[in-house]
Amino acid sequence: MSRLDVKTRSRVLLLRHLQVFFYSLGQLSRQPMSLFMTAAVIGIALALPTGLHVLLQNAQQISGGWDGAAQISLFLKKSVSDAQAKKLAAKLRRRDDIAGVSYLSREKALQEFQQQSGFGDALKALDKNPLPSVLIVQPALAEGQAQQTAALLEDLRKNQRVDVAQLDMQWVKRLYAIMDIVRRGVIVLAGLLALAVLLVVGNTIRLAIQNRRDEIVVMKLIGGTDAFIRRPFLYTGFWYGFFGALMAFIMVYVALLLLSGPVEKLTALYHNNFELSRLDLSTVLILLLTGVMLGLTGSWLAVGRHLRDIEPG
Repeated sequence: MSRLDVKTRSRVLLLRHLQVFFYSLGQLSRQPMSLFMTAAVIGIALALPTGLHVLLQNAQQISGGWDGAAQISLFLKKSVSDAQAKKLAAKLRRRDDIAGVSYLSREKALQEFQQQSGFGDALKALDKNPLPSVLIVQPALAEGQAQQTAALLEDLRKNQRVDVAQLDMQWVKRLYAIMDIVRRGVIVLAGLLALAVLLVVGNTIRLAIQNRRDEIVVMKLIGGTDAFIRRPFLYTGFWYGFFGALMAFIMVYVALLLLSGPVEKLTALYHNNFELSRLDLSTVLILLLTGVMLGLTGSWLAVGRHLRDIEPG
């Protein structure tokens, strides 16, 4: 076979695929309500794990700097003066395993407690300041080196001027454990809903095959191959998956748009300018690709199963 014949056959095959591609879209456009309902079911199934994934990304963005922000609070003995506390802070800053030290005097600690606790009037009735001086130590350790942080904590506890040394990291570990559970739950949910999409597409294509049973019998009688008969149904599954993913994108986008205002107001109360991130380009492309692949797979399984049962009598 010459190179010209190969090019001609390839061009003809491409034109046939394009023809069936737009023909299947035209067939679906004649039944817009049926297309909308099927795409809506697929969209809801795809929107749930996608929305949870985006929310999990936002949670990780908020806590992104917390893993390296493990702080050790050193509550000094009441007998330690301000000068001694500042001297101890300067000594700790010279250590290689400490990134920084902040000093909170007894007066400053009392002032902050009065502002944040709401017990300002009750504290004014006390004769003496009950709060100790505090040194906030920031370890200069790499991410995930919990053993070195624990060793530093034990070393600081041995200092004679330190009354209590506390590592403010346990709540972050609990948060990461919860986020890991949510992440695994999203994966399981995505798998179950992907199976649901396959069933929806497969059942829809099965009904389409049954409605065109006589047409398929005629095509087989005049020599139509299974590949030729299968092609429009595969492209129909493609369009179902594409429009379902498109509806999922719209659902998630609108949901994030509605949530962005309340979230920004909530974070503003904590003096944070966090903005809820939307769907990025990579997530949108993965969503569309997933929808198309599920549509094609469900259609392929349904056509392969039911097309064999239709034979000219």
